[in-house]
Amino acid sequence: MLAEDQDALASTSMHPSDRREFQRLKLSKPILGTLGSVNALVLDIGMAGAFVEHYGTAAPGDQLDLTFRWQGEEVKFRCEVVRSNVVKQPGGDGKNDLSQSGLRFREAVGDSGEKLQDLIANFVGRILAAQKANAAGESAGHSAGETILATIGQARRSRSHGFISYRLKDGRWWRLPGDSPVQPADGFTVGAHEDEDEIETLCRAFEQADDEGRRLIRLVAELSTARL
Repeated sequence: MLAEDQDALASTSMHPSDRREFQRLKLSKPILGTLGSVNALVLDIGMAGAFVEHYGTAAPGDQLDLTFRWQGEEVKFRCEVVRSNVVKQPGGDGKNDLSQSGLRFREAVGDSGEKLQDLIANFVGRILAAQKANAAGESAGHSAGETILATIGQARRSRSHGFISYRLKDGRWWRLPGDSPVQPADGFTVGAHEDEDEIETLCRAFEQADDEGRRLIRLVAELSTARL
């Protein structure tokens, strides 16, 4: 296993300034959906919320439903508007303002939470596979790493509780069990239930990734911590 034992972690404990910062996936092709009763484009999305463009205006504190489709099935979240700005007056319809709003997910409707996890793992897996293929001068295809990414966060949660942070220090991995889901800048945090072989693959992917690739790996790791 890549990671060192807990006894070797005296110098790698979480700093008090570490805080929970959710990652978001920037979509190269926005997803069409609705916000409340108006059309919207989902520009960024993560486990905690989304950034959308929509007709009309919104104000912080507004409660609205975000709905879109993924692989032919409806995904729906009850949301709270965190911030909103008008970016064009009027918008493309010639009548209503065009706004961009940041949303915080308050409640997943039905199994929308699981569908969102699948969407994020699928998108990130393909991005990282393409980055690896480009670096090697190969065509992008379905890789073992992509398969592992897609399984992070799936149901093995009954076996154990808590979190484990994996942190890369001076070329060595350090394993830190704890009760915090914070994603560190020098590694990632997953649920304690995850399989060690899958984590080793994720560590290898992290070592080879650029800054954006590492951010995407932390986003996938959040899938593992989202329901603990």
